[in-house]
Amino acid sequence: MAGKPTSEQRTGLLNGFAAYGMWGIVPLFWPLLKPSGAVEILAHRMVWSLAVVGVALLVLRRWAWAGELLRQPRRLALITVAAAFITVNWGVYIWAVNTGHVVEASLGYFINPLVTIAMGVLLLKERLRPVQWTAVGVCLAAVLVLTIGYGRPPWISLCLAFSFATYGLVKKKVNMGGVESLAAETAVLFLPALAYLLWLGGRGEATFGAHGAGHAALLAATGVVTALPLVCFGAAAIRVPLSTLGLLQYLAPVFQFLLGIFYFHEAMPPERWAGFALVWLALVLLTWDALRAARRGARALRTTADPGPVPDPVLVPPVVEATQDVRH
Repeated sequence: MAGKPTSEQRTGLLNGFAAYGMWGIVPLFWPLLKPSGAVEILAHRMVWSLAVVGVALLVLRRWAWAGELLRQPRRLALITVAAAFITVNWGVYIWAVNTGHVVEASLGYFINPLVTIAMGVLLLKERLRPVQWTAVGVCLAAVLVLTIGYGRPPWISLCLAFSFATYGLVKKKVNMGGVESLAAETAVLFLPALAYLLWLGGRGEATFGAHGAGHAALLAATGVVTALPLVCFGAAAIRVPLSTLGLLQYLAPVFQFLLGIFYFHEAMPPERWAGFALVWLALVLLTWDALRAARRGARALRTTADPGPVPDPVLVPPVVEATQDVRH
């Protein structure tokens, strides 16, 4: 990335801000789709996302990956698993926003990097440095404090964090580009989603077309709302360092958190502030440790021509890997 001209890096930063900014303000969009329920909105999002991404791939003439994927049953199975987890993530997020839980939903994306790290330790046997262990411990304390504050475990946050972390883990194994992977996942989801919408229409319960052309257009726009931030993210990912993307990713939950408090006027008693403060402390520790480790790695590369042993796989935290394509 050091060789990138300044204009390229500026373009990358603008696209990064645009991607995470759009993901951050998306809670303003989902309430516009009422009286559609969360499941109907989710189904429309699947159908229209495939339409938008399909048009983009036709324009770009990028279809070679589809034939290769169909000849690889294991990767196709992983895509199906990824599609299942992103369905849970999208559905819970839409429901949370439209039922007045924007702040709790934002918490899910704050703790997602820490959940990803924990899954790396438990499932991939990765090694953590002391500061990373401290960050995970602080996060567990935060969940305990928030459980007391809410009077229940923060199920929405945990569901969003674990579903998206698992999605990121599966996507890491699939190793596909953002637009291509979204096309593959929505292709898997297309027929069930379309069948549900047709079934809903057959029962006379579909809202598409029943509440005017404006409402129908908004439902169709779910495809653009899904695909446009992804395009901006892809443009940023090839122009700015991963460490920069890792920092930019916190913009989305920050915007969501602020919207929850100042726009949707959700309650924040002292116990919840305490829980969020602990989460933010854990993220500060995690980010500081990752940047310090990255600087050490860069210095090691500059001071020796011998690359030496393979770097610790946890030098760059999973916060970037977990944000590689689809959000909210």
